[in-house]
Amino acid sequence: MPLVVVPTPIGNLEDMTVRGLRILREADIIACEDTRHTLKLLNHYEIKKPLISYHKFNETERLETLLKRIREGETVALVSDAGTPGISDPGMILIQAVIEKGLPMDVLPGANALLPAILLSGMGMDSFTFIGFLDGKKEEKKSRLEELRHNVQTLVFYMAPHRLLKELELMGNVLGDRPAVLVKEISKVHQESIRGTLLTFKDILSEDKIRGEFVCIVEGAKETVPVLDDGVWMDEVLMMCKAGESTKNVANLLSIKYCIPRNRIKRYILENCTGEVV
Repeated sequence: MPLVVVPTPIGNLEDMTVRGLRILREADIIACEDTRHTLKLLNHYEIKKPLISYHKFNETERLETLLKRIREGETVALVSDAGTPGISDPGMILIQAVIEKGLPMDVLPGANALLPAILLSGMGMDSFTFIGFLDGKKEEKKSRLEELRHNVQTLVFYMAPHRLLKELELMGNVLGDRPAVLVKEISKVHQESIRGTLLTFKDILSEDKIRGEFVCIVEGAKETVPVLDDGVWMDEVLMMCKAGESTKNVANLLSIKYCIPRNRIKRYILENCTGEVV
């Protein structure tokens, strides 16, 4: 039997699908982000099954145990605290390992914060870029935003309440003060869509509203950077390498200038500038 990825409600327990409940009842074991949280869901639906914790701090450690059970024919249901596992939640490592090893897997459709937020915002329904949470320190977040600055698609971010105002300010400074919608507490009693711009939310949001996780939908760039021939930026890479610039500086500067992924530039440097940069 397979690994089955089972979405769980992001707020309202009535959003659990009939098929999802059947899989949880039939599974041999349920791998979950927080056993206490999942137990509340199971108790609500009078389901009793063995649970094993599977979260971002033990994903690698638990991997072989879960793969072994799948190989032996057991059905492993994978859930997170809320929404769909693997999408800004634990699960990616297990899913990729199952695919790589050719083991059976299924994914159920179900609850998530992404699509309801887009529809509630009225933006990005034709095309959007999903970012999820901005990871890393401030400079890393800034670099990621700079990569997105010229993206014409609607941008979708997940945001935690304790970082909300600081990240909105950073986004506004890097992307510009664009129209945006904050959607909070989706499917819960205090669900709300708050409209404004990235730099004006600080004046709109009262402290009592900064609770629960947010989805931030941001208008895409109005203008794109012209697509240049590869030779232009490649020539500049070679010039900077010969001038003694570090790989990091070259990649950061040219990714912003030409709207090219940093990893692509770094790969070109490794292949063509060996010994010329540090």
